[in-house]
Parts: sequence; structure tokens; C-alpha cells
Amino acid sequence: MPGFFVQPQDIAQGEVTLRGQDAYHIARSLRMAVGDTVTVSDGAGRRLLCRLTVIRDDRVTADIVDTLAGSGELPGDILLCQALPKRDKLELIVQKATELGAAGILPFVSSRCIRQVREGRTDRQTERLCRIAREAAMQCGRGRIPQVGEPVTFDALAGLLGDRDAVYFCYEGAGTQHLRDWLAQGCPERIAVIVGAEGGFSPEEADAARRAGWHMTGLGGRILRCETAGPFVLSCFGYFYGC
Repeated sequence: MPGFFVQPQDIAQGEVTLRGQDAYHIARSLRMAVGDTVTVSDGAGRRLLCRLTVIRDDRVTADIVDTLAGSGELPGDILLCQALPKRDKLELIVQKATELGAAGILPFVSSRCIRQVREGRTDRQTERLCRIAREAAMQCGRGRIPQVGEPVTFDALAGLLGDRDAVYFCYEGAGTQHLRDWLAQGCPERIAVIVGAEGGFSPEEADAARRAGWHMTGLGGRILRCETAGPFVLSCFGYFYGC
């Protein structure tokens, strides 16, 4: 069943209104008819079953039939901090992180990033990533769209993650504890997971992570690609939560 997101003000008096590209998608791409049903989320976790009543290219209305149980969200709030990878890998990471329940994705630049932030293109790139997150959230039936942040520096992470209950720093060097061992100690509600780019992290960055009190986390005996590590960790948390 197709799923869509609307603003809270688009839900009123038992009716939902969809506009713009969503309306056009229903009318032209999906060729839906009056009486067909869709799911609609308000972006705050509420999901509604709705029956289409009016279909136009620029505006679709639907009656609310029922409130659906379950929001498609993980019990915990997980922020994936991903060092900028090469080429378009970040698009894949955002898509899969959204499907696996991340509450947000924060790109950052580390010392071993091959790709750097290009001045003047950041806004367009972030806009595209936000669109990918929205489409993925619609496809997988989530109740919220993950926030995708503007890229920051590695040094800025410590200040931005100060409100997190725990920060897991994924590192393949010495002095780490396996993720399963961290999970065996219990899982806090607000989490950040930090994943490096193709070259991983420098020893200096690992030392900075230790000083910040982050959990030095190993992911097993295999070296995972940067586009695999984040989704792997999110999958582990999803299993822990029973989702």
C-alpha cells in the first residue's frame, strides 16, 4: 500500500490533503482511483489509513479510516554519523539507514576522507539526501523522516553529541570492545554511531574519541566497507530492540 507524509496542518476534521508531487504521483504515476487506500504519516510518528475521495493532479483528499498501530520506528533514537565516502556512496547509506530506523544521519569530514566538501554545493547535496531519506521513509512505512544534517568537521562532533546517552565509535584498531558486548550491558535511549570513510580513522582521531568518553567499538573479525558498517550496526540495534 503506498505511503505518504504530510504536514500536521494537512490533517483536519477527519480528512487528509496531499498536494504537489505526492498528488501528481497518486493521480498519474500510480493511477489510483477514488476508493483506493493509502497510508499517511504526519512526521511525528502517527500513521493513518486513508481512503481517497478526490483525485486531481495538484490536490488529493482522503478520508481517515483508521489509526494504524505501530509507527515503524525503533524505540531508541539513533543518530548515524558517517564520514564522507567516495562518489555517491552516501546516498546508499542514507537510504539504507532510513530503512533500518536511524533517526538522523550526520555527515562529517575526517582526516582520511578522500572526498571533501565542495563550497557552494553543500546545500544541493543535502537537499538531495533529504529527498532520498523521505522517499525511503515512504517506501518502508516509517512514521518519521530522518533528518540529514549539513557536513561538519570531526572536531565538531564532540560538541554536537554532548546530549547523547552513549556514542559508539566504530574502530578496527586496538583497545575496542565488540558491539555485542556493549549491547549486553544494555542500550541507552539516545545513541550516536560514528563510522569512518574508506580509510577508517587515524590514531589521533581514535585518541580524541577515547578522551571524549566514546565507546570504542569493534564490529567483528571482518573489515567492513564504510557503506556496510553503518547499516550493520543499525541492524544490530534493531535486533536488540526486537524490531
